[in-house]
Amino acid sequence: MKTDCIFQAIFEDRGAESRRKTVIIAELSASHGQSLERALELIDVAADVGADVVKLQTYRADTITIDSEREYFIRDGTIWDGRKLYDLYEEAHTPWEWHQELFARANAAEIPIFSTPFDTSAVDFLETLDVPAYKIGSFELIDIPLLERVARTKKPLILSTGMATLLEIQEAVLASRGQGAEKIALMKTNSAYPSPPDEINLETIPHLRQKFGLPVGLSDHSLGTAVPIAAVATGAQLVEKHLCLSRDIETPDSRFAMEPDEFRQMVDGIRTTEKAMGSICYGPTRQQEASIINRRSLFIVQDIEAGHRLTPNNVRSIRPGHGLHPRYYEMILGIPVNRAICRGTPLKWSDLATP
Repeated sequence: MKTDCIFQAIFEDRGAESRRKTVIIAELSASHGQSLERALELIDVAADVGADVVKLQTYRADTITIDSEREYFIRDGTIWDGRKLYDLYEEAHTPWEWHQELFARANAAEIPIFSTPFDTSAVDFLETLDVPAYKIGSFELIDIPLLERVARTKKPLILSTGMATLLEIQEAVLASRGQGAEKIALMKTNSAYPSPPDEINLETIPHLRQKFGLPVGLSDHSLGTAVPIAAVATGAQLVEKHLCLSRDIETPDSRFAMEPDEFRQMVDGIRTTEKAMGSICYGPTRQQEASIINRRSLFIVQDIEAGHRLTPNNVRSIRPGHGLHPRYYEMILGIPVNRAICRGTPLKWSDLATP
């Protein structure tokens, strides 16, 4: 499997041709709707639509919250308003007993797979599966003991920064480094579901890279393909989007997950954007070389007899580019020609009479 290559690409020197390669992550999250068959199919679909990596979320309802009816544990202000946290996570979680089969399916599909652990017991479990990397979700970024446990695995670590202040991000990075994490990437995230485009603030991506000197990407919960494609133009080295088989299959994530055709369009758009970003370039490219001749130059536009002087009436800057450069226009006005020249002839230095 290309696991090592994919995660290495996130952290390698972004010089030369590889610097614009974006690692695209398909987040499965709750899109399986508690169907193992659907989860397995999603892995195949992720590979088919061009994702580089598949990501799971590893938790149980009782490892992420408690079963309580108190008002603190009822969602408010989101698409899950009125849902009890425990019930929501019970519906959304990926059963731990599925993980081994999901990892095997990803191996068969030749697509790397990793996960987001939500507590230290999930890290212990994922270590038994030899997970190649970890991601910390934006809600867990402030859970320093969890970050430190993950950091001690010495595996690549991706930190989602939704809602975090700059100081909180710094604290998370320092805590992770302090426990041995060497390969750390940050994800700009808006932790609203779905995310309104005017609150995503993609300009934060280059700012994060400048502040921390780390690879930065986008974990996106907006609708459509525009935001993740634009993120690549701002320098995102990773893009993560939720993938589902169909939004008609209702799951906790279905309202903001991408269907396969949409995900493929996003991948195509990102790959085109990578090519378009290119490098700093002035002058004609290889494909433009044939067009150079179509630029403007100085042409005789009226028949002119030998000894007659060049005037604005008989010489002009027009297309194509077979004559003298237009920069010489003012210089040649008033100079007589040394031969009769017919209309439509490119003007050459050899046509000018010498004193």
